[in-house]
Amino acid sequence: MHLAWTAFRLSRKLAWAVAMLALALVAGRVGATGLSGIGPKIDASALCANEISRAERELRIPRQLLYVIAQVESGRWSESAQTVVAWPWTVMAEGRGKYLPTKAAAIREVKRLRGRGVRNIDVGCLQINLKHHPDAFGSLDEAFDPAANVAYGARFLRSLQIKYDSWVKAVGSYHSKSPARHRSYRTKVLSRWLKDRHDRGAIVETAAAKTEVRVARPATPLSELRFGQAGPVSPAEKS
Repeated sequence: MHLAWTAFRLSRKLAWAVAMLALALVAGRVGATGLSGIGPKIDASALCANEISRAERELRIPRQLLYVIAQVESGRWSESAQTVVAWPWTVMAEGRGKYLPTKAAAIREVKRLRGRGVRNIDVGCLQINLKHHPDAFGSLDEAFDPAANVAYGARFLRSLQIKYDSWVKAVGSYHSKSPARHRSYRTKVLSRWLKDRHDRGAIVETAAAKTEVRVARPATPLSELRFGQAGPVSPAEKS
């Protein structure tokens, strides 16, 4: 009888241990994928910034320059960060931009636009245009992957700098080859970049930025920039 009771208690402990292990494994999978809201939440507002910081270091892009471009391209206000952050699930088409809540929602939005025949669509952290850069990504899933999106945008910006031997011209051409469109864009980007560096008490590394661009004083607030004018989505257009 004693042996039977001992065996019974051991079997219960073993079953309990197995059950707890199974729950831990399930929780780990759910936390990694974000299913059902269980597990650690991923702060989407930091996804672009993390990849941009890495790209700036690897490609030797002036510190914060690529991030300011991202703020102008896909920036939205973050309550948690209390600043404008680049948003990875941003879609812009037909002169209007949308902040989508998830990657899946952003992909659905692009598919919806394409279903209507729209091809001129900007996507992701650095708003890569799918019409003018058709070979940038193998899929929409990749296009909205912050690492892939930022890597492509960073390489494109660096290639423009090498072509023109000027970060100022590279910034303008990142937005458009048309002088009429890229002049105002580069002024917005570089004025913000110079202001940020000045606020940090840093020395501006790109001397050309001081001579080739007449920086607006005060710098244009990001909240006043709009899509279609090289700026972020207006609050009324958020979704």
